[in-house]
Amino acid sequence: MFTPVILAGGSGTRLWPLSRRKRPKQFLSLLDDRSLLVSTLARLDGLGAGPPIVICQEDHRFLAAEQLRQAGVEDAILLLEPEGRGTAPAIALAAWVAETQGRDSPLLVLPSDHHLADETAFRQALLQALRLAEQGRLVTFGVVPTRAETGYGYLQAGERLGDDGYAVARFVEKPDAVTAEAFRGSGEHYWNSGMFVLPPEGYLAALDTFEPAMLDACRRAMAGAVSDLDFLRPHADAFLASPSGSVDVAVMERTRDAAMVTLAAGWSDIGSWQALWEVLPHDVHGNALQGDVCCEASKGMLVHAESRLVATLGVENLMVVETADAVLVADRRRAQDIRQLVESLEVDGRNEVSEHATAFRPWGHYQSVDAGPRHQVKRIVVEPGARLSRQLHHHRAEHWVVVSGTARVTLDDRQFLIGENESTYIPMGRVHCLENPGLIPLALIEVQSGSYLGEDDIVRLDDRYGRE
Repeated sequence: MFTPVILAGGSGTRLWPLSRRKRPKQFLSLLDDRSLLVSTLARLDGLGAGPPIVICQEDHRFLAAEQLRQAGVEDAILLLEPEGRGTAPAIALAAWVAETQGRDSPLLVLPSDHHLADETAFRQALLQALRLAEQGRLVTFGVVPTRAETGYGYLQAGERLGDDGYAVARFVEKPDAVTAEAFRGSGEHYWNSGMFVLPPEGYLAALDTFEPAMLDACRRAMAGAVSDLDFLRPHADAFLASPSGSVDVAVMERTRDAAMVTLAAGWSDIGSWQALWEVLPHDVHGNALQGDVCCEASKGMLVHAESRLVATLGVENLMVVETADAVLVADRRRAQDIRQLVESLEVDGRNEVSEHATAFRPWGHYQSVDAGPRHQVKRIVVEPGARLSRQLHHHRAEHWVVVSGTARVTLDDRQFLIGENESTYIPMGRVHCLENPGLIPLALIEVQSGSYLGEDDIVRLDDRYGRE
């Protein structure tokens, strides 16, 4: 019936410190035990969807692949943007993929970080949108507003298109408070959800009319695309020649074929801590609490504790977000300003903008436990069957102590196994490799010592994941 196109390239800076550039919000489990990306795909179960096309950044490719694998999504195409150019070129790449594979069914374009409380209502709206798309319409979803929101764009409904939806009379940028209040009560203005149902041929034809340079760049990028492991890489130079632009500005605001269906499904874009607070369950005092939290005589709080107890006393309407390496305390009404805070931290060169204390790799993850001028301690977890690159370090030596599982170690030309409570030493400058040959995760403690302990002191000689 349709081809899902999942846009998973955002950075999610307004949900810092939980969301960071190396692991943004779409890959986080913010509402339940599933990431927002996996929840987006699960929303389509049983609806006749074709293999999904997931568009993400190069830095997130292994993260996306692993989450799809764990969710049992084996037929997805992971399309890697060389660089963000906005939603219009990204969707054009997906449309070219669909046409190349002979898929002429509509594209269902979904951001990977949205929440829908009523999935039955969403499915009904999707069926209406698909019927309009089959008539050649370029369809978006207009969310019935529940408040006067100044942080969203709006759609104004035009003439009725049978029983399924409306023509779009106009797109409206984010309004001021007075205008937003008027929109909420008008009965003809809806939040612009950023979700679309687009016939591939019709979308590419519209792009050819309104943004021919963008279409040409995307066409050349896909003509030079190469497959690498589970990933499809468009030709970088060709794609970077494309102008930037959103699908709204490039196509939807200019075409006469724009249509909308109404959606009342408890939609949220989870775009800020305030938006997350609104969709999380609350206690009797309006507090949304996650993790090990004690909230006394406090009201309207959002408290997220990741690695330790967080307690509040006698405060109201605050966000308190604790991670292993950063704590945010802010007025909940200033949630939209977190981006400016992150920009200030970035100017100061703070690594916490991009990296978590736990770093994820295609073979598993590691967590920094302790660090000093000439030492660093990490807890490393290697997934079953996974292997780190064959590598050496010029400036550090390493001690490995296995906590659980079994490690296969290669040191120069010698290979051996070490089990629980056993250890080994990797001298500076020696070629080595670590592998998990077992069926359970391998956990070990690594103690590094030397004059330089940066991650760039890794000389990879062989890597199954294609990293340099």
